[in-house]
Amino acid sequence: MTITYKYKIAIGGISTECSTYSPLLQNKENFEIIEKEALKNLIDFPFEKNNLKLIPIFLCKSIPGGPIELDFYTKIKKKFIKKLQNLLPLDGIILIMHGAMNVPGIEDPEGQWIEEIRKVIGKNSYISLSFDLHGQITDKIIDNINSFTAYKTAPHSDVRLTYLKSAKMLSDILNKKIFPKVIWSPIPILVSGEMSSTLHEPCKSIYKEIIEYQDSEILDVSLMIGYVWADCFRATAASVITCVDLKKGKNICKLIALKYWQVRNKLTIPGNKGNFNDFLKWLPNKFSILADSGDNPTAGGVGDRCDVLKFLIKNNIKDVLIASIASPSSLIQLKKTKNFTIGGTLGGKGPKLNLHALKVNFINDIAIVSINSITIIITKKRQPFHFLKDFKNLNIELKSFKLLVVKSGYLSSDLNSLFAPNFMLLSKGAVNQNLLKIENKKRMEEIYPFQKNFNFIPNVR
Repeated sequence: MTITYKYKIAIGGISTECSTYSPLLQNKENFEIIEKEALKNLIDFPFEKNNLKLIPIFLCKSIPGGPIELDFYTKIKKKFIKKLQNLLPLDGIILIMHGAMNVPGIEDPEGQWIEEIRKVIGKNSYISLSFDLHGQITDKIIDNINSFTAYKTAPHSDVRLTYLKSAKMLSDILNKKIFPKVIWSPIPILVSGEMSSTLHEPCKSIYKEIIEYQDSEILDVSLMIGYVWADCFRATAASVITCVDLKKGKNICKLIALKYWQVRNKLTIPGNKGNFNDFLKWLPNKFSILADSGDNPTAGGVGDRCDVLKFLIKNNIKDVLIASIASPSSLIQLKKTKNFTIGGTLGGKGPKLNLHALKVNFINDIAIVSINSITIIITKKRQPFHFLKDFKNLNIELKSFKLLVVKSGYLSSDLNSLFAPNFMLLSKGAVNQNLLKIENKKRMEEIYPFQKNFNFIPNVR
């Protein structure tokens, strides 16, 4: 039996986060392509029951890193647009993006990508966009979309819910003939995700309130934190509203912007944190977790620094698992000899250490290396170990160690579930948490905390 659908929609996008302080450019090797049924399965929405034929294009996605090579960005966008053209006519498209791309020579890559999609599908087709809450907003983005939503949690636990909401809003536009407006207000604040975690105040209360504003007239309320490690003109926080009632939407947009502005001085890193000496004083005599925040690959860090390893060796700290250090050159050495050099081999700087492995176990492109009472997971590619399955896949039992070192800012939900004492090391790297020390050449002239003595009145666009 042939099923007849009333509306035909597509799904796809590009998603990554780019630190301009990273020496690594992202290209084809860094991205995975999610397509066909795997892309459809990202959204648990009853498309068929809502008269929607969903056609996947592809989602190009990477672990956060450095800027994207211009040639790769241009080619992948051209490929996406060509596939999109072959699907015309379309009634709409669900776009999955992050919002913090950086491409040398292009000021607003997401805006450019979305603008080209709009030109292809025409003004009578609809674009429903989802972002990470650390994405950046511009007028070009807002002018070319019909609905918007973003994550409401950091650490991100509502990714699939966000995709689902994006699909529902597009379905309602088509089936219920609800035609919302998307409006936004830039907020001149730029802090790290760790300073604005939704697990802690003041953002915990703000994001709870955001959800309560949503109803049949206010389809979505999003507070965008922005991405602090990209030195670019569009780097800013923002409130974004998808609304049917424009007047009501504008009032809420201003209100959220002002609420976030008023708590700017309370945006600090919660919990145990500090330098190496602070960590040493804190270190308990039971299983605990140390987050090496400045070299965190899930925020755009390189993941190859071994400052922590050097410190642990110097201070004779035992029963440690370091997960992980990226060093393809160390893997090559270890396949020939037990003497190897590690640290900064991908350009992330930091100390270089000459070490001797007592034991080496290879699993695919990963080496599990023992040096005295420290075990190091060495990877070929930049790889975060934020999920418990990452350790299980390597047959590693975490509780056999006293200290787990991960390259992370705030801990992932999985690591938090261990209920272990944890400490955030304010370490060096491409995502340094000492914001006032990072280069700041292209951002707006007045933006907190880089400048502090200025007034702010929300401007809804």
